[in-house]
Amino acid sequence: MKRQYLPLVSTILISAALGTAPISAKQMYPVMKNNETITVDANLDEGVWQQATQIKLLYDINPGLNTKAPVETTAYIYESESSLFIGFIAKDPNPEKIRAYYRDRDTIFQDDFVGIVIDTFNDNRRGYEFFVNPFGVQGDLIKDDTQGGNEDANWDAIWNSAGRITEDGYIVEMEIPFSVMRFPADLDQMNWGFQLLRIYPRDKRTVISNSAIDRDMDCGICQYDLLTGISKKDQGKNLQITPTVTYSYSEERPEINSPWNDADKKADAGVNARWGVNDNLYLNATLNPDFSQVEADAAQLDINNTFALFVNEKRPFFLDGSDYFNTQRMNLLHTRNINAPDYGLKLTGKTNRHTYGFLTANDESTTFLVPGTQGSSVAQIQQKSKIMVGRYRLDVGETSNVGLMVTDRRGDNYSNTVTSIDGKNTITKSDTISYQVAHSSSDNPDSIQQEYDVDKKQTDSAYSLRYSHNTQNYGFSASHMKYGENFRADLGFESQAGIKKSIIGGYYDWRRGSSNNWSRIGVSGDWDKTYDHTGQMLEEEAEVYFNADGPKQLFAEIGLLTRESYWEGQYYDVNNVMTFFRFDPFDNLRVWNFIRVGDQIDYANNRIGDGTIVELGGNFKLGRHLNGEVNYNHRKVDVNDQNVFSANQYDVRLNYQFNLQSYLRFIVQYTDIERNPEMYLYESVDRRFKGVKTELLYAYKLNPQSLVYVGYTDRAKQTDELEDIEKDSRKVFMKLSYAFHL
Repeated sequence: MKRQYLPLVSTILISAALGTAPISAKQMYPVMKNNETITVDANLDEGVWQQATQIKLLYDINPGLNTKAPVETTAYIYESESSLFIGFIAKDPNPEKIRAYYRDRDTIFQDDFVGIVIDTFNDNRRGYEFFVNPFGVQGDLIKDDTQGGNEDANWDAIWNSAGRITEDGYIVEMEIPFSVMRFPADLDQMNWGFQLLRIYPRDKRTVISNSAIDRDMDCGICQYDLLTGISKKDQGKNLQITPTVTYSYSEERPEINSPWNDADKKADAGVNARWGVNDNLYLNATLNPDFSQVEADAAQLDINNTFALFVNEKRPFFLDGSDYFNTQRMNLLHTRNINAPDYGLKLTGKTNRHTYGFLTANDESTTFLVPGTQGSSVAQIQQKSKIMVGRYRLDVGETSNVGLMVTDRRGDNYSNTVTSIDGKNTITKSDTISYQVAHSSSDNPDSIQQEYDVDKKQTDSAYSLRYSHNTQNYGFSASHMKYGENFRADLGFESQAGIKKSIIGGYYDWRRGSSNNWSRIGVSGDWDKTYDHTGQMLEEEAEVYFNADGPKQLFAEIGLLTRESYWEGQYYDVNNVMTFFRFDPFDNLRVWNFIRVGDQIDYANNRIGDGTIVELGGNFKLGRHLNGEVNYNHRKVDVNDQNVFSANQYDVRLNYQFNLQSYLRFIVQYTDIERNPEMYLYESVDRRFKGVKTELLYAYKLNPQSLVYVGYTDRAKQTDELEDIEKDSRKVFMKLSYAFHL
């Protein structure tokens, strides 16, 4: 690590050890214990529910400011030897207005729903979220307050739930096995932080809680009340074995008018294992894993864009415990870069104030991001590589932390190693500092040296620092970052190098409460300036936004941006106007729209033009079982009143949910790009490209790991050489897996 970064790190480490914000007193609720066997059916008619700990949800915390809840909600909680049981009785004066639909898991968040967030370590940093809608559809997430309260819906646990609508509201019943959560292994009795929530979406999306919140505190989990007296659990073996079988039959043709190639038939088997070594340490292993994706990624337009597109991770092995590898200011592990592993091993755990994770895998191919000052590219080496990742975090005080991360990837004549220190220091309840320092060392094979004009060996450092002050009505922040020209994080997603950038920003909100149609009106903005490693200014930008929350769950925003940008030896003045809105015109329909108009650099031809971006979308529900989503994306650039390109993309998804376990899904993605070859100065381009991808999928899910998928997908295209859209690939696939609990 470069010596110049050490004073920064040591200063922050000392302040993190000394500076902690006080946490206010919390209300405590003893948890009743009972081992009576019950049926999770949303009736709450067993006698044990009459003895359970009873908690009222009294507060409207958003858009209300800890005001009286508009509807009555009561929760009941007790524990057995193996599970935590929670019942909700959610009263509603107009039950016909309850918004609830049969859906796939983790898609309930526009519905009415209730649930609980649990901080099992009572360390004010991480929470398990369990939510259920009035039909029993589940949503589960991980909330990470060390990352600003980020919620990750990719985590899927196996638990039980039921829900039903009644004459005066709805009832939900939940059983959460202790085996799906992690908690201290060395305590005979535990206190868990918790928050009970009810989402009540009508003209406003009202959030109702058992406890009031202080918006001047820059943390959420630290304000939770406590469930007390939870007994030590004997998890037994806590071993889950999930064998997987996959089969696919695919055909391709390299030339459209040529015959289809001989069919490629693939049958494979693999196994995943998840072992709770103890209550807070878990080992995941996978052999010959199925890392196929069942559902198509969301369509993205990649035109007049100099940076590689980001694609979310969806594969279960990488998602379980993925938050253990998060760092404060950089993305050093983006597991979509691990493209085709034949095995994987992961260990994650927490002991007292120590959180740790280890990941290793063997990848059949090597894919990584090559960053630059004004763009990035995806590189691929046709060789195997071994991957090792280590992460450690020490909790300091009530809400601060400091951590270390190491990533390593290496193959023949290739390697990339990154070491990093990061942390977050809570100075007061409203003020925080987050920071990260990293160092990378890379060895490049000949192919990478030639294609990207880099040296055989690359070594460099990077750092990022941010201060923020957040309160109920206003906030401001300042950040500075510097990435060396040769810095590279091959297992992460850091798309820019050779730059230094400073940002100053802030916001002010007028919060008017639930009784006002316009519950919040706000203004925000920032200024930033970026230089490259030679001192050349790349960009200076200022932007301001005016926004408001209104009736029909409306969020509306208008923004103004002015920027001076450097591109290929010349500065350009860029001025844009942007608008965004999202609202629910009807109970079963949500629509949104983003528009940006103004100046746009034509990167392919090194000049300024007029640009238009339009993004339209909406989701809808027809009856209780049919739902869908439509997204439209438009990009256009004109120069001197001549069109350079016009691109349109559609992503249409229809889903029929038969019941809680099974659904049929149909996806169509259509892209239409039209270019004017006469307006391209430095390259020859096709006048037209059309692409179509379709997918039909039937799914049956007993739980997130025990499932059956059967589907069909194909792809077609049209270029200047083709008169019509013609298919060039098609595939039938099946996946079967079952989770055995031992």
